[in-house]
Amino acid sequence: QVQLVESGGGSVQVGGSLRLSCAASGHTYTRNNMAWFRQAPGKEREGVTALTDDGRTRYTDSVKGRFTISKDNAKDTLYLEMTSLKIEDTAMYYCAAGWYGGVGLPPLTERSYTAWGQGTQVTVSS
Repeated sequence: QVQLVESGGGSVQVGGSLRLSCAASGHTYTRNNMAWFRQAPGKEREGVTALTDDGRTRYTDSVKGRFTISKDNAKDTLYLEMTSLKIEDTAMYYCAAGWYGGVGLPPLTERSYTAWGQGTQVTVSS
């Protein structure tokens, strides 16, 4: 079983930056792809960005150029560097892991991920 623990959320002003972390453990052979999702109040959870073990990335359009996903394999920790934060980035951010056998960019659909963290809150204010 895969365990995911997010950290690094908090409150920041518009234009600020935050770095989220997701420490992973357990059953590494069942996952080769990790992602960040977010869910704002009253909205559905959406995929933000994903990263495969061989370095392929996908970003949702609204965060391109502002967010960067990365992974420290030695620490088995996924990161999300968020810059130029906007009010609309306010959400609960979730880390997810799964297995992706495709040759294209990793998916940003919930059904593609089988392990989820508990989430970390990001609040952006003016």
